[in-house]
Amino acid sequence: MRAPARNHKIKGMSALRDAPRAAELLEWYDRHARDLPWRIGPRARAAGLRPDPYRVWLSEIMLQQTTVPAVKPYFEAFTARWPTVVDLAAAEDADVMAAWAGLGYYARARNLLKCARVVAEEHGGVFPASHEGLLALPGVGPYTAGAVAAIAFDIPATVVDGNVERVMARVHDEHTPLPQAKPVLTEMAAALTPDARPGDYAQAVMDLGATICTPRNPACGLCPWRGACAAWEAGTMAELPKKAPKKRKPVRHGIAYLARRVDGAWLLERRPDKGLLGGMLGWPGSDWGDDPQEAPPIRAEWKTIEAEARHTFTHFHLRLTLRTALVPMDRAPCRGDFIESSDFRPGDLPTVMRKAFDLARGG
Repeated sequence: MRAPARNHKIKGMSALRDAPRAAELLEWYDRHARDLPWRIGPRARAAGLRPDPYRVWLSEIMLQQTTVPAVKPYFEAFTARWPTVVDLAAAEDADVMAAWAGLGYYARARNLLKCARVVAEEHGGVFPASHEGLLALPGVGPYTAGAVAAIAFDIPATVVDGNVERVMARVHDEHTPLPQAKPVLTEMAAALTPDARPGDYAQAVMDLGATICTPRNPACGLCPWRGACAAWEAGTMAELPKKAPKKRKPVRHGIAYLARRVDGAWLLERRPDKGLLGGMLGWPGSDWGDDPQEAPPIRAEWKTIEAEARHTFTHFHLRLTLRTALVPMDRAPCRGDFIESSDFRPGDLPTVMRKAFDLARGG
């Protein structure tokens, strides 16, 4: 669904300069579209091939706050293992969380399963073919609903990610800082979204931001919208989009306990479903805060290694003190379970827990 457009005064824009046109961008996209594993290219689409809504939805969830190069191997592994939304809905939670490990923002993986199960159980394994229906699914917000509606179903929905925000800010020479500028930039994007080929257009404007209108050193000489770009005319491309100053992230501290039994088994526990790293396997530990309290999961002679495991989350930096111990076969933990060495895969751990393992193993 497109937001109503407003008339904005375009700073630095000549009265004679043409407004950007979707047709020019689509012509560029037809020649320069990125080859992505979840995408149906413009030639195939023109020939009648249509995107699989499952693959579009999966890629959009994975791409949230993550880069295309990071997502590609995860997407290929997921679709090889769970080729349809019904397959994913039937998967074990632990298997999906393990396959997601390293991609970050683990609430996305939990919502992925919830959404897949709703689509499988309530919609017969078929994604709703409307913006409103998509928006009603678990974990699907306005951006994802718009992207799936446009790309999978050719609905003229407005799709605005970071790339699109940057393109709109430059085309219109909009100096209001983000995130305050989001509503205005969304209206600008809505005004340009065409009724013809909206799916290709949504991908075209994202490709333009990813490959031409880049954050640094935009290749304006290659841009199909250069003649319609107010920032290019004003020479302000490098300044846009403006961003409000970031708040300084606090530092939290914690303790992680890495216990190994004499037969090689490792002591792990699954974190609560809600909260950071929800549903993921990890090392038992303390709470994360200013003054973490000792909380050993098993009686042992704990040794502290010199190096800290450091990781940055969205809102804070984490510093984990690492304790290690070797424990006898007959000693039971008060938290967690021992995982046999043959079943233990460090790659299934979230990044911060894998960092702790690598440091403990090296220390």
